[in-house]
Amino acid sequence: MAYRVLGRAGPPQPRRARRLLFAFTLSLSCTYLCYSFLCCCDDLGRSRLLGAPRCLRGPSAGGQKLLQKSRPCDPSGPTPSEPSAPSAPAAAVPAPRLSGSNHSGSPKLGTKRLPQALIVGVKKGGTRAVLEFIRVHPDVRALGTEPHFFDRNYGRGLDWYRSLMPRTLESQITLEKTPSYFVTQEAPRRIFNMSRDTKLIVVVRNPVTRAISDYTQTLSKKPDIPTFEGLSFRNRTLGLVDVSWNAIRIGMYVLHLESWLQYFPLAQIHFVSGERLITDPAGEMGRVQDFLGIKRFITDKHFYFNKTKGFPCLKKTESSLLPRCLGKSKGRTHVQIDPEVIDQLREFYRPYNIKFYETVGQDFRWE
Repeated sequence: MAYRVLGRAGPPQPRRARRLLFAFTLSLSCTYLCYSFLCCCDDLGRSRLLGAPRCLRGPSAGGQKLLQKSRPCDPSGPTPSEPSAPSAPAAAVPAPRLSGSNHSGSPKLGTKRLPQALIVGVKKGGTRAVLEFIRVHPDVRALGTEPHFFDRNYGRGLDWYRSLMPRTLESQITLEKTPSYFVTQEAPRRIFNMSRDTKLIVVVRNPVTRAISDYTQTLSKKPDIPTFEGLSFRNRTLGLVDVSWNAIRIGMYVLHLESWLQYFPLAQIHFVSGERLITDPAGEMGRVQDFLGIKRFITDKHFYFNKTKGFPCLKKTESSLLPRCLGKSKGRTHVQIDPEVIDQLREFYRPYNIKFYETVGQDFRWE
């Protein structure tokens, strides 16, 4: 009788047959192993991106020994032999805990929110100093630039405005500063429509000194403008002050305040003295912190007086190697003004100042 072993005639050859059978079995095992790796490649890619340990899909009994040291993958979906079923939601990868500090270089967690507090005025009163000082507080995140949303960019919408804000945690306050809001007729109504609970900070200063500072800043940019005296009066001999000049009009604080009181109670408006901000920065910032409802974190230990600039600066902190003073545009020497002009302007502002003191219940002693 003739025999055929794997297609060849002749008597059986047991040893060679066993070798061929072993090779065939090994080939099948390697093929299955490759198939297992291919099926699991998506999981491997995801694991590598997420930094998780690599894993393989569970092998059959035949390949168990070859893959026994590999951790089996959780199936990411139904296999061809299983009915399709809704997959359970993937577990969220826990985000790293990051600092909410204003001056940290690391990315921030939190949400962009509309501001709960605004520094609305006044120009050349000390608003930049208040902003920089309050930003030291860990519970406050403030926009560094002036967005001018409620006076110039209102048409862009609240979503645009929100997109400018820094990210804040639930425990933090979002704040922004634009001093021109205080003298913008539409600003109180627009802010009220955003949130009637908005807290408002107004930094005020002797209106005569403020006007001279305002003029000094403009003169540095436009050296050919008329003199301060020429811009301040329609007729100096008769003592007629030109209230159409913005530098004069801003200092008529009580007139602008009337617009705000139509929408916000006085309890929601905090007035900072620009003069006391220089002589007692910790005291003024303590009252600002009380108004915002946050702990008194900013104290005397944060300040030192810079004799060159003539106002307080922040001491260096752990995140800053150098002390932080305001820029060159702050603390510049004022132009010299005729003392008689100053006296005339003081008389002009006196009734406005007195009415302002009575309205806010605070005497700023500008006379």
